Amino acid sequence: MATAEEYIYRDLMGNTLPSQKCLDKTEASANASDEYLLKKKEKVFCETQGYGWHVAEVKNSGSLICEECGDTASKGKFQCHLKDIVVACKRLKPGSVGLFPGKG
Repeated sequence: MATAEEYIYRDLMGNTLPSQKCLDKTEASANASDEYLLKKKEKVFCETQGYGWHVAEVKNSGSLICEECGDTASKGKFQCHLKDIVVACKRLKPGSVGLFPGKG
C-alpha cells in the first residue's frame, strides 16, 4: 500500500545577523558565508514557522553585505551578513498521513 503524503509549502525571505566581532574584510566575509552556519540559519528560518516545518530547498543564498565598524578602535574592520536569503519550507498537510478510522 502506497502512502500519499501531501505537503504545504511556504517561501520565506530572511537575513542573517552580522557577526558580533569586527574582523578583517576577508575573514568577516568568510564567516558570513560559511556553509555550516548558512545551513543552520536556513533551518532556523523554517523552524520559526512552527512545529513540523523544515527546509525543502534553498532558492537563493542571498548577497553578502559588509559594513565597516564605527568605533575608532576597530577602524578598517568589518561586520558582514547575508541579505535576502530565500528558503522554501514544507510540512505535512494535516490529515494527509496517519490512521483514519474505518480505513486500512
